[in-house]
Amino acid sequence: MIRPIGRNRDRVRPRLNRPLPPGVVPSFFTLMNLFCGFLSIVQVSQGNMVYGAWLIILAGVFDALDGFMARLTSSSGSFGMELDSLSDVVSFGVAPGFLLYHFGLNQLAFPGTILAALPALCGAIRLARFNVETKVEESPLYFRGMPIPVQAGMIVSFFLFFHDVPEWFDGFKYGIFQILVPMVLALSILMVGSVPFDKLPRFKKGVPVDRYRVYWSVISITIIIVFRETGLILAFAFYILKGLVMGFLRFRRDYLSASD
Repeated sequence: MIRPIGRNRDRVRPRLNRPLPPGVVPSFFTLMNLFCGFLSIVQVSQGNMVYGAWLIILAGVFDALDGFMARLTSSSGSFGMELDSLSDVVSFGVAPGFLLYHFGLNQLAFPGTILAALPALCGAIRLARFNVETKVEESPLYFRGMPIPVQAGMIVSFFLFFHDVPEWFDGFKYGIFQILVPMVLALSILMVGSVPFDKLPRFKKGVPVDRYRVYWSVISITIIIVFRETGLILAFAFYILKGLVMGFLRFRRDYLSASD
């Protein structure tokens, strides 16, 4: 092998020592999000639905990290946004739908297949709309419509909390489907709706823009770590309920203002 000498060696060395582009780090976390979604589908197909459910939660952790790293390195751009959306469709749309199908929706024949597909279908619409609106004007504090990771988190937490206690639904005429079907429909509608939901806390020069969101995030993570399945369903249910209540209050305020 002929090695560069003299000036040629000096020309090669800077190329080898060139730092990685800032966008590589958040893109790595985005791809790990996608990989977890793929692994979740594999695990569910093999009958390991609990492992598959927790892999969706892990995908959510990577999804939060990629956004944090993108803001930290100031590397957010069109490529990262599109890659993130493609990953989210798989991890928080296809994977939860596949979990729901094997959890019991397959017993409803073709209607069950449609219901299981709704998280992916509505999630894709939600993400496409978000990408378009972000290029025009983005609210720093709120999402328009429920974020697809929250929808996936609610589905997963419901499964983890109730999968081994089906007898709790014996008093219902249609068993667990009497709760599961309306929940899937409601979550799908909320994704494509316009109800505002809180964003994760943002920081400016290391200082949180909204301390309340930081406190809420820390409390939620602590509850999930301590109480696991129970903490998951409580945290996601509270987030969704808060969004609905605040959305109703804003709608009522705007309606009364228009009436005046």
